[in-house]
Amino acid sequence: MVREGTATCIDILLAIILPPLGVFLKYGCKVEFWITLVLTLCGYLPGIIYAVYAITK
Repeated sequence: MVREGTATCIDILLAIILPPLGVFLKYGCKVEFWITLVLTLCGYLPGIIYAVYAITK
């Protein structure tokens, strides 16, 4: 079993490498994923910032 803290840490690392993937693993195809995808396409850094925010909120 993976602890919740470890899972969050892995999600944050994925959000830094590929922001939409980290958010998708936590929320699926909900609005958070689409916001992250659009922000990542507009600029990599805004995508990372929103992805980390969405995962940690």
